[in-house]
Amino acid sequence: MISLTTTAPGFETAFRALLEQARETTERVDAAVAAIIAEVRARGDAALCDLTRRFDRMEVTPDRLRIGADEIEAAVAAVPAELHAALDLAATRIEAFHRAQLPADLRITDAEGLTLGMRWTALDSVGLYVPGGKAAYPSSVLMNAIPARAAGVARIAMCVPTPGGVLNPLVLAAARRAGVTEIYRVGGAQAVAALAWGTATIAPVDRIVGPGNAYVAEAKRQVFGRVGIDNIAGPSEVVVIADAAQDPRRVAIDLLAQAEHDEAAQSILITDDAGFATAVAEAVTAELPTLPRAAIAGTSWERHGAIIVVRDWEEAATLSDRLAPEHLQIMTADPAALFARIRHAGAAFLGPSCPEALGDYVAGPNHVLPTGRTARFASGLSVFDFLKRTTWIAGDDDALRRVGPAAIALAEAEGLHAHGRSIGVRLGNK
Repeated sequence: MISLTTTAPGFETAFRALLEQARETTERVDAAVAAIIAEVRARGDAALCDLTRRFDRMEVTPDRLRIGADEIEAAVAAVPAELHAALDLAATRIEAFHRAQLPADLRITDAEGLTLGMRWTALDSVGLYVPGGKAAYPSSVLMNAIPARAAGVARIAMCVPTPGGVLNPLVLAAARRAGVTEIYRVGGAQAVAALAWGTATIAPVDRIVGPGNAYVAEAKRQVFGRVGIDNIAGPSEVVVIADAAQDPRRVAIDLLAQAEHDEAAQSILITDDAGFATAVAEAVTAELPTLPRAAIAGTSWERHGAIIVVRDWEEAATLSDRLAPEHLQIMTADPAALFARIRHAGAAFLGPSCPEALGDYVAGPNHVLPTGRTARFASGLSVFDFLKRTTWIAGDDDALRRVGPAAIALAEAEGLHAHGRSIGVRLGNK
């Protein structure tokens, strides 16, 4: 764990080193992914079956690529009632928040008489990638599928690997709750390739969303342009800004909640009190051994964790903006006032009773967020990822007479005389 104090000599150099830590995988998978995509494009379903046998240790035939309704129902029936209730609460809240985001169409008539507008329409189809096997996340199904449904996407196709043939019942229950019934037992780069290019069994989609390993991320990068994607997600991260009035153990657990994702995750505490910083560090050490994922969380904290002691909250806000974290927790006397001074974060959680984990499951806003400082220019998943805008213009002869000559002048200045002439003939020019 890195310990920094802004008043110490060499702080800026040490902080820059923290910013530049390479947490993403250094494994080069681009060539392997390109070969998988080419194989799926060339051989379609046959390639999917061969690759599933190779990577997921499971025999499958083209007619079994899609998970049948009977399998879905059997899996859903195996989920305890209390988990169904939890899924339903989460889904209801996620849907309500994302439906509230839906934008209105725009229509204005300007002083020259042109009517200008912008129309929102949903994508026709979306592909959802969901990690499978034992390390599966039903919350990701809800967070990716429900905004698409709220936006009005007609078709959602979901791919989930089933290593060794294992279906995760809670993932299928989440899919059914989100209204997804088109589900395929295909994973990895081959699933992304199938969603992008299509096979005899899997029709292509217009956009692919959802988390995955390095191969999935690289496949999304390579098919971008053929289809849209949500983002190239990196390891999870949190910045917690807390004052000395907080409970050190609660803060420590909040830091470990991110660290337990994987060894490359990053948890950072920013505080204005050195004694509190020490107390939190000690609480992390005490709490770690009690976690089932202690080895993962411990490696993350040791390699990438940090505690930064600042002079004041203005300095804290500046450093937070430079970190531009995926998750930002503010636990101070006036969290809203401090949040107002911070511009860059994927999602913010205000107050001691609002831990980031709440947003992972049931709060309502999306948990698919920009990582690796990309919150400087990117946003979390929303209904806008499943909508597109079309602008339109309508006008009569009078409006054309008012604005047309300026367009002709600009067209001729650019050497595009047919452009100018297409307006001029309507104005009576020869």
